[in-house]
Amino acid sequence: MRVLSYNLRKHAAAGELADLIDRWDPHAVCLQEADVADLPSRVSGLRLAAATDRNRLGLAVYYREDSFRFVRSVSLGLKKSLHDYVLKPAHERLLGVQLFDVDGGCEVTLASFHAAPLTALNSLRRTQIRSALQALEQLGPGTPTLMVGDYNYPMFKESLAGRIREHGYDMTLSDRRTYTRYRFFRGHYDFVTSSRIAIGDVVTLPQGSSDHLPILVDYEYRRRPVSERAATE
Repeated sequence: MRVLSYNLRKHAAAGELADLIDRWDPHAVCLQEADVADLPSRVSGLRLAAATDRNRLGLAVYYREDSFRFVRSVSLGLKKSLHDYVLKPAHERLLGVQLFDVDGGCEVTLASFHAAPLTALNSLRRTQIRSALQALEQLGPGTPTLMVGDYNYPMFKESLAGRIREHGYDMTLSDRRTYTRYRFFRGHYDFVTSSRIAIGDVVTLPQGSSDHLPILVDYEYRRRPVSERAATE
């Protein structure tokens, strides 16, 4: 399965979505900084599952209808930074969608996440990430979970990965940096956080109109160990 994540930079890269989907053939797409009112209900065979509705710059998730069935969704506001209070770019920084995987025969939770900008402290972003993961666990208890998006965390990533593991999740970076426009701020900004999922390749795609580069995530569901299956049979 493949999931594409893209920060559209205030919707500037929205016109690239159809070409990206046609070229890379993702099963789902998670967007950040989208003008939700301007998003189509379908794009290149993918259907809009849900989008935030209280943001100036919103989140959205698309899915392939021959691969998934929509179950439910949730959007949440997370702890706010000073940037949020002053400029009010986003009330909701998490959009989680529960889908039923037709071929896999199980439910899976996909989420688009956008952390507070670099003007905030890392501690606030860690709080946002922790709250987002807890909310997704409530949306789909025990289901495979994949949260992708703009984490705005270019430094001290190893420490963040350790904290995420304490919550039962793994953090994966793509093969190349996802933000290269300004020298001082270059680095990995767009991450993958997962649980009960085996992550394969995470590829940084070529740059388009956005200041972020999209990423493409290959994954499969982790199979339970034989001993665990035997205990439940």
